Amino acid sequence: MTTEALLVMDMQNGLVERFGEQAAPLLVTLADTMAAARVAKRHVIFVRVGFRRGSPEVSPKNVVFSVYAGTDALGEMDHTTQIHPAVAPQPGEMVLTKKRVSAFSGSDLDVVLRSLGIESLVLTGIATSGVVLSTLREAADLDFILTVLSDGCLDLDAEVHRILMEKVFPRQASVVSATEWKAQINATTKGQ
Repeated sequence: MTTEALLVMDMQNGLVERFGEQAAPLLVTLADTMAAARVAKRHVIFVRVGFRRGSPEVSPKNVVFSVYAGTDALGEMDHTTQIHPAVAPQPGEMVLTKKRVSAFSGSDLDVVLRSLGIESLVLTGIATSGVVLSTLREAADLDFILTVLSDGCLDLDAEVHRILMEKVFPRQASVVSATEWKAQINATTKGQ
C-alpha cells in the first residue's frame, strides 16, 4: 500500500437518498474511482456519521445535529447510516464513524491514518459544503497533502460546490477530476 488514502465520506444511505437522482452519477464515479484506487494499492477508507442509542453525543447546542438529540434517528446500526451498496466497502476496508461534520470529529481517523503511514488524502463525498469542506480544513491543519475530486463530491447547492472547487479548496488542496486522478495513480503504478 502507498501513503495515499481515498476517503469516501458520508456516502451513507440516508444522505444518498436525500439527493435522489442527483446522486446517481456520483455513485458511478466513486465506484469506478474506488476500483482504480484498489488496483493502484491505495487505501480506501469510509467515514459515516452515526450515534449511540438515544444520541448521547449530540448537544442541544449543536445547530446541525440537535434535531437528533435523544433519538435513534442516526443510530450506528440504522439503515440510514450504512454505506450505500453502490459504493460498499470490500472485506478488510475500514468504515469509521464520526460524531460531527468533519471526518476527524469524534472518530479515530487521525490515529488510523498515522498508524498506516498515510501522508496524502483524496477527498470525496456528500456534501461539498459539509464533510468535504470541514475535513479539508482540519486535514490541512494536520499537515496532510490533499486532493479533492471535483466530480467525486456533491452539494445540494451547485453554486456553492463550484465556488468551493474553484476558489476555496485550491488554497489548500489540488482539485482534479476523478479521471485526472486515476490517470495520475495509473502513471505512478506503471512507473514502479
